[in-house]
Amino acid sequence: MSRRVVVTGSGSGIGRATAERLAAAGDVVVGVDLRDADVEADLGTPEGRAAAVSAIEGRGQVDAVVCCAGVEAKGDVTVRVNYFGVVELLEGLQPLLAASDAPRAVVVASFAAIHPAFDAGIVEACLAGDEAAAVDACAVAVEAEPPRSVYASSKRALVRWVRRTAPTERWAGAGIPLNAVAPGVVATPMTQYRLDDPSRREALLGVVPMPLHGPGEPDHVAALLAWLAGPENVLVTGQVVFVDGGADAVLRGEAGWT
Repeated sequence: MSRRVVVTGSGSGIGRATAERLAAAGDVVVGVDLRDADVEADLGTPEGRAAAVSAIEGRGQVDAVVCCAGVEAKGDVTVRVNYFGVVELLEGLQPLLAASDAPRAVVVASFAAIHPAFDAGIVEACLAGDEAAAVDACAVAVEAEPPRSVYASSKRALVRWVRRTAPTERWAGAGIPLNAVAPGVVATPMTQYRLDDPSRREALLGVVPMPLHGPGEPDHVAALLAWLAGPENVLVTGQVVFVDGGADAVLRGEAGWT
């Protein structure tokens, strides 16, 4: 019997590669995106998230959710999509997941989650579930000197949510592995303009050094997402798996193990 997998951000980049890989393996994919998707919704708004959950519920069973939708833009849309668009969708779909024989949930975070230029105010507001406060904190962060990264903050909050949520009764107790992947530099529409410019490429790889094969392709991340979302994954939960060509190992080394 085919599994039904919800993939957000299915229109491009890692989301598209993941949807294509899952469909090729025989899964029924329900793509979610702003346009040209099975479910068209704006995950940057509470109304859009609620509409997406309702539309997905109308399609029946859900065996896995893979949240790939994300943006890196000026303003609060970044935190609205990257954190609240992920967390509220997953929380809304949890009852459907819990009804599956082999439920799985996985989100796309980022190597940026460990970047030191995050804003604690954004992170704490996100984890408190206070979207208005998080939006206000974004305005403060971008005006700070030096500016603090809204993108890094949104992804840091997301991985912390995964770590604190995965072992709870609502998720692990319901048999739902919940994980995150943290890509390094991947050639997607969000990063391509930097990779195409030699000086920007050099600067980017200076921040995210990738000694193994350099910048990746969307399908390199999709392969791991597909496994984490699949029935073979029984015990992996609460993990943030870096798909970064070694960048985390280069920059953090043995930290946490010494």
